[in-house]
This record gives sequence, C-alpha cells and structure tokens, in this order.
Amino acid sequence: MRGWLAGTLLLLLPLSLGAQVTATLRGRVQDPTGANVGGAAVTIENALTGYAETTRTPEDGAFSIKNIPFQEYVLTATKEGFAVKRQTVALRSNLPVELEIRLALADVAERIAVSAFETVQLVDTEATGTRTQLNLAQIERMAIPVGSRALESVLLSFPGFAADANGAIHPRGAHNQMTYVIDGMPISDQLTGAFGNGIDSAIVQTIELHTGNIPAEYGSKVSGVANITTRSGLNSGRRFFGSTEVSAAQFDHAANVTQFGGQTERFGYFASISAQKSNRFLDQVSIDNLHNGGNAERAFARLDYQHGPADFLRLNAMVARSGFQLANLRSQHVSGQDQRQLLRDASISLGYIHVIGSSATLDTTASYRTSVAQLFPSAGDTPVTAAQARHLSNVTVANRMSLIQGPHELRFGFDYQHFPVSENFSFGITDARFNPPGSDRFIPTLEDFDLSRGGSLFQFSDRASGDLYSGFAQDKFRVGPMLLNLGFRYDRYAFLVEGGQFQPRLGAAWNVKRTGTVFRASYNRIYQTPVNENLLLSNSERSSVLVPPEVRARLGGALIPIPPERQNVYEAGVQQPLFGKVSVNVMYFRKDIRNLHDNDNFFNTGIIFPTALARAKVRGAEGRIAVPEFRRFSGSVSFTHYSVLVTPPFTGGLFLGNTAIDLLRSGPFVIDHDQKLGVQGVVTYRPHKGIWTTASTRYDSGLVTNPSDPKVVAADPDYADLLPYVDLGANPPRVRPRTLVDMAVGYERVRDDRRTWEVVLQVSNLMNRTALYNFQSIFVGTRLVQPRSVGVRLKWYW
Repeated sequence: MRGWLAGTLLLLLPLSLGAQVTATLRGRVQDPTGANVGGAAVTIENALTGYAETTRTPEDGAFSIKNIPFQEYVLTATKEGFAVKRQTVALRSNLPVELEIRLALADVAERIAVSAFETVQLVDTEATGTRTQLNLAQIERMAIPVGSRALESVLLSFPGFAADANGAIHPRGAHNQMTYVIDGMPISDQLTGAFGNGIDSAIVQTIELHTGNIPAEYGSKVSGVANITTRSGLNSGRRFFGSTEVSAAQFDHAANVTQFGGQTERFGYFASISAQKSNRFLDQVSIDNLHNGGNAERAFARLDYQHGPADFLRLNAMVARSGFQLANLRSQHVSGQDQRQLLRDASISLGYIHVIGSSATLDTTASYRTSVAQLFPSAGDTPVTAAQARHLSNVTVANRMSLIQGPHELRFGFDYQHFPVSENFSFGITDARFNPPGSDRFIPTLEDFDLSRGGSLFQFSDRASGDLYSGFAQDKFRVGPMLLNLGFRYDRYAFLVEGGQFQPRLGAAWNVKRTGTVFRASYNRIYQTPVNENLLLSNSERSSVLVPPEVRARLGGALIPIPPERQNVYEAGVQQPLFGKVSVNVMYFRKDIRNLHDNDNFFNTGIIFPTALARAKVRGAEGRIAVPEFRRFSGSVSFTHYSVLVTPPFTGGLFLGNTAIDLLRSGPFVIDHDQKLGVQGVVTYRPHKGIWTTASTRYDSGLVTNPSDPKVVAADPDYADLLPYVDLGANPPRVRPRTLVDMAVGYERVRDDRRTWEVVLQVSNLMNRTALYNFQSIFVGTRLVQPRSVGVRLKWYW
C-alpha cells in the first residue's frame, strides 16, 4: 500500500499545485497625460473583514498584489501632487484583474467621499449564505486563551459555534464535521486536542468561513468550511524578512515561533517553525490538573513561482508532532496511571494554475496527508487499560475550471480521494468494581476481558481503504438586484458502505440599494461521509461482541455499519448597515438529518469511536454585529442559539457501560452539543500609535451532560467537588453557565514604516472562574476550563 501511495504521488507531481483560491490584482498608475507614475502607493482594503495590503509602484508605474481573498475592496492610489484616487474593485475568481489608474492633478480634481465606499463594505453583497472573514492583523490582536496552539480559538469569534474542551468546536449543532481548506488542500481529519494536531494560527493570512449555503465545490465534511489562505513571501517587497517570538506563561508554558520569507520578481517563499511545552497541555479532568504535561512542534513552508504571465506554481508542506500525558482523575493518579499519547502528521500539496485568455483558468491540485495516533498504556491504568496505534492517510486530486461568460461566473470540478486506514487497538478491565457479576449493571459480554478476574485483553487489528469520487458545477450571476448562486454536486462513496447522492446547493441574495439591506435565502442538500478515525473497529464484527445483549436485541442482533450522513439544510437571513459605521447580520437555519454522526470518547482518553444516530433535528439562529475601526475602537459581538434533538438507535461506537442501553430506551433526547446561547464579544482599542488593547468576553449557557445521579456523584471523590458547576436536576442536565474574560495589551515599535519589535501581556480567564465544558458525557467525558493564566510574548522583526 505504501508503494502504491508513493507511486501515485509521483505520478501526480507534474499536474500539481493547490487549487487557486485567491485573486491577483495588477495594473499601472498613470498621470492625466498617460505617463507612468512611480512611487505611488496603491492600497486595497475591506473595512468589514479588516484586510488591507499596500504596494508602491516602481518607475514604470506597474503594480501587482497577489494572494488576495475573494471579496469586494476599495482601492486607493496616492501620490504627492495628485488627487487621491479611490474606486471599488470586486475580486471574485482566480482570473487576474487588470486596472489602469489615472491620477488627476490635485488642484483640478474632486476628491471622492470615503463614506460612499464605507457603505458598500458594511454588507457583503457577494454572499448568498453565511460567510465571515478574518485576516492576519485581526488574529494577531485577538485575546485568545494563553497557550492556545491552533485555529479553533480564533474560529470561536465567529457566530455558529459552541465551545467544547481541548479546542473542540461544534458548528451549528454538529459534533465537528469541519473541513479546513489550506491553499486548496482539503483536511477533514478531527484536529482538536487529543485527537489530532490542529492548524497553527501563525501561518494564516486570511480565513473565510462558510457555515451556510456551502459552495458546491466543498464536500465530505461541510458543517463548516474554513477556507484558509496561508502567509506568503509575495507582496512583501523584500528579498528576505522574518520574525522570532518567544512567550512564557503559567503552568510552565513556554513557546517559540520563528518565521521568515521573501520574494524576487518571480519567486516567493515563506516558512514557519514553532515549538511549545506546557504542564497544562489539555483541558484538565479535575480541578487538580494532574498528569497533564506535553509538548508540540510544527513546521510549515510555502513556495510560489510565476512562470510567465499565465502560469503559476505553488508548493505547500506541513509537519507536526505532539507528545503528551493524558490527564488523570484523582483515583487514577493514586493508582499510578501514566498513559501517554503521541500524534504525528505530515502534508504536502502541489499545484498548477493556467490562465486561458481573459476569461478562464484551469487549476489542479495533488495533495497527500498522513497522520499517526498512538496511545501508550501504563501499569497503573484504572478502571480500564487501553493501547492504540492508528494510521490514516489521504490522497486527493482536485481539478477546477473557472469561466466568466458575460454575467455568469461559472466553476466546474472533479475530485478524487483515496484514504487507506489501519487500526490497532486493545483494552482490558483492571478494576473489579467496574463490571461486577451479579449486579444490576453487569454486562456479560465484557467478562472475557476483565483482567481483574483472569480475563484477557480484547485485541483488534485491521486495515482497509476507501474512495470518494465527486463532481460539481456552479453558476453565480445577477438578475437585476438579485444575486443567484446555483450549484450541484454529486458524491460517490465506497468504503465500508457504498452510496451516493446528488446535492443541490442553491442560494439567492437581494440587495436593496436604497437602504443597503441584503436579504439571503438558501437550500442545501448535504452528504457527509463517516469520520475515518477508528471507523474499522466501530464497524467490525469483532467489536460487536462487546455490545450488551439488550442493545443487540434492539438492533435486531446484527451489525449495522455507519452510513453517510444526509442533511436538508435551510437558511434565511438579512444583513443591514447602520449609521454608516455598523454591520448587523442575522440568520435562521434548520437542519433535518438522517444518520447524525458523532463520537464516543473512550474514558477521557484521546481515543474516539465514530457513531451515528438515526435522526436529528437542528433549529437555530445566529447573528453578528461588527464595527470597523471608528475613533480608535473596533469590535464585534456574535451570538449563537441552537437546539439538537436526536433519535436513536445508535450504530458504531464503543459504549462499555450501560448508558447506551438507557439512551436506546429513552427515545428522542437532547444531545450533548446542544446549547441555548453562546455570545462572544471582542473590542480592540488603540489609544496611541503603537499601543493597543483587546478584551474578549464569552458567555456559554452550558452544554448537555450525562444524566448522572447527584447522590452517586457526591459520594465519588473523583467528581464530588464538581457538583456546584453542573445542574443535574435540569431537564436535560447541563453544565452551569459560564462567562470568561480574556485580555491582551500590546506595544508595537515601528521605525521607517516597519515593525521592529513588539511586547504583549495577556491574561486568560481574568476573573478566575471555575467552570466545566462537559461532565461525565459518554461522548466527550469530563473537562474543565482553563484557570486564570498570565503570559507575556516578545517578538522581534527582521
């Protein structure tokens, strides 16, 4: 199999570079006579997303700005002695946009009012569903929790997400089911906490997040799609630049990030290397924070090459490793439990884009990603011992053609994915009190694996591979004030089960220009494939012997493999500018789901087992109020409300207790990632040049917990002191509401329009609130939020 993968990758190399998901703007600045103007500053910016990029023209007046996210921008050209020139420019495809900018003399020209452009930028007239953007400048100023390693903390500032432990986020009622598209390379692995290495936020230039009316080109896991444009040496205007950042915080946290890059006329390069350690590597399972140290290392590189005016190449590579202890309960710590986990991954993406005339582009992607997860047991494991070695790979080939025909923006594509999987897993019961014979809670199918009574380890080993074939077509065009986005997609899935589905992705937006209002509505049919982590074990006849007899009887006595998830998704909303300074965006969504995918977490470890529930109903509303910088202030407030009602039976999973039996008998129930209200507010203030401060406040009304008996919990030394932070008497039980405040204050030293150094003081959980993410959940276990932590970052630019 490894030889086949290597051979496939080599065959794909001549095709490659990641599908181009950014725009290029180029042109020439001239005076009224047509003579070229050198030394002019050309800036494009979007006040709502915060993106801005500036370049200066050489003597021939030419300029080129690359790696620009698709959006509508205000272009400003300035030169002493000339009037300021401003105009809007829409960048909607990877076709290079050419502009000729004529500067009028300052004493004869009328200046264009800035307010006319600000009104345009307060609403997104190009979106037919929920789409939100952030850029590097905003991310660098965010007061995310001290020690956060990945992108999930950044995404929580968007509406539509409920926060969970170890960086996990639930997009619009889903467990996860996120796809990260990094410069055209799709990654659908579960990348949170103990399950996989997350994406380093330090490599991100911009994020475009889709949670409504998902474009037809995205498939597999699309409850949310984060389209990420990475940092590049392009647009730097320097042959070599770089930075080094060191940070330290409580819990013995220490980290370093070193980055460098540059560009020549045709070539751009960028690289990032980071490392960190902490004695609170994951969210703890008890107030004591026992046995919770770890370290992580990452590296990223991007190379860009322009071979003539119509051909572009790019190469991306990423590697990551993390090794850490699994946090202990008190009883596990006393027993000497010393479980550890090791996560490793590597990715490479290569590609090519060719511009065909003035109206079409052809680009292709070839990428390979592989990840390994290992759990190492110890002699003191309790109540069970377990070991794991899981290897998941993915080979992707994606082809895209973009075409502009009159008012129509057309896009077609075909994707192929091949995913080999290998799994090795073993476990045994070590505590005689876990499954005592003769008790009401005795499960006879586990008796053979009870090491405390002379049993032997349950052992599983298997490997298999699957394929996903996808094709799509989409057309975006205007009819008067209405924008239509009509897409169709087909997926054919062939792995442990086989199936396929046509998926219309239809959206419309109506722009009322008199008031600036944009109304939106969409319908999507979604086909989500099962997660591959431990999918073989969850669907195997071998693991079905562990299923309690009552569960087997309820399922008809036969193994039922996890099928793909099918959704019908409806969304409607409105976006409105207010007072020329504020953007308000409100959406309502509804999902009707068959075979809702979720995970069963194995005893607070990093081992997960995919599951599916027969049906689910998700109803929700979300909104975002954004204020671009005004009088040195900028900020946003996002709110999210949704409910998730699911109907058994389960398929898959590895439920060792009797909770599965209780859930099967209970009928429809509210699942653990249901939350009534989540609110996140972010405010940034710049009181003086170089000084800035950001405050972030997040309120969560509380996720659903396991329906534990309060008397039993009160008698359990592992959990008794957590009772004040969970409401087990509610229907359904929930962790209690929490409000967390994070703050950051920084000073940035600038010399000759270039940053030279920066210092940031950061405080997470300013009020030192003790709170739970979840409690004894069969899906995610028990985890607490981070206690108050103070940290400092120093960064040098060179």
